[in-house]
Formats: sequence, C-alpha cells, structure tokens
Amino acid sequence: MGLIMRRGVCLLLVAMTLGGCSLLAPQPAVPLPPDPKTQMGALETRIAILVEEERQKLDPKARPLALDAELSKIARARASDMATKNYLAHQGPDGATSATLLMKDDAKWQGLLGENLAAQHYTRQGGVSVDEFAHRFLDEWMKSPPHRDNMAFINYDHAGVGAAVNGDTVYVAVLFSTDLGLPPPKSGGPASTVTSLESPAAASTAPTNPGPAPLRLRGTVGTQ
Repeated sequence: MGLIMRRGVCLLLVAMTLGGCSLLAPQPAVPLPPDPKTQMGALETRIAILVEEERQKLDPKARPLALDAELSKIARARASDMATKNYLAHQGPDGATSATLLMKDDAKWQGLLGENLAAQHYTRQGGVSVDEFAHRFLDEWMKSPPHRDNMAFINYDHAGVGAAVNGDTVYVAVLFSTDLGLPPPKSGGPASTVTSLESPAAASTAPTNPGPAPLRLRGTVGTQ
C-alpha cells in the first residue's frame, strides 16, 4: 500500500510538474512596431496634407501651399537639432533660427517666414502611428490662436515640414513663407536683417528700408 501511495504521489508530482511546464511555456513575442525613425518621412507628408486641408477650412481664400525643398530642408534641420539636443524652442542653443538658416542658404531671400513647432512623446511599445500623431500635432496647433493664425494666413504660398525623433519624443517644425510681392533685392543694397513680428497680419504694416529686409514672423511652439 505504501509503495502504491508513493507511486501515486510520484505520479501526481510528475503530473504537476508537467502541468507547471505547460503553464510556464514561453508565449509568442509581440512584434514591436516599426522603428519611429523610419516613419518620419510619412509623418511629414501626412502633416503637410492635414495642414493644407485645415487651412482651406479656416479660410477658403487662402493660397494653396506648395511644398518647398529649401523650406523642408530648414524644417528638418530644426526638428533634428531639437531632437538631438532635447529642447523645444525657436532658437537653438547655438543661436540658430529657421530665419538665420534660410538666409545662410539664400542670402537674397526676403519675405515673411512663419514657424510652428511641436513635440509629442511616444513609447517603444506603442511606436508612432503616422495618422494619429499627425492629427495630434494639428489638434494642438488648432487649440492655439497663434498657431492657427500661422496656418490660416492667406498670403502664405510655400511650406516645408520637418520631423525628427529621439529616444522618446517626436519633434516637428512647419515653416510657412511668402515673398509678400517684394521685388528682387538690388545687388549692393543694404544687408539683410531679420524683423520679428507678433502675427502674420503685422507684416502689412511693418516698415521696410530701401532694400527690403526679410521679415520673420515670431513662430509658435506647440505643447509637449
């Protein structure tokens, strides 16, 4: 009897051990979402589309925005700098702004330049959903009158979008511009300068010197 009981116990223990092995079997790993860095190009495109759509809703008379390679280059440089140095501001730690970068690339550029910035956190497990994040950025800008004014200003006709990511945050810069109908600057004229304005509408009353100076709208920063 004792032997049978011991065998019974042994069998029971074996059964429990096997059961335990079954319960502890490794579960299939949940695949991680794509690397957010690979999503930035698609995010830029989606933001550009949403901004244009919202702009036309805000004012049907607004001029269509043409995506500009030079502005996109500057926007990406600004977004990348913010992501690399972990800040959200219109002026980098080295003093660079979108206006100074643009004028460095094109000394003859003149007109009105507007800038919207924003940042959104993400998790590695959740990743970056292009459409969801694009709408988040747009929603934040729409809640802020200065951001909304930038998007709605009817005279803007060129734009550039840049997006960059670091370990847990996506940074976006959107630039808007118009030459304000100014004639090309004359060679040998006064050196270009940057004038900060409180709103796009203020550009119509801003004084200009004989060699019209570039006018830079004070940009707007989105919430993190």
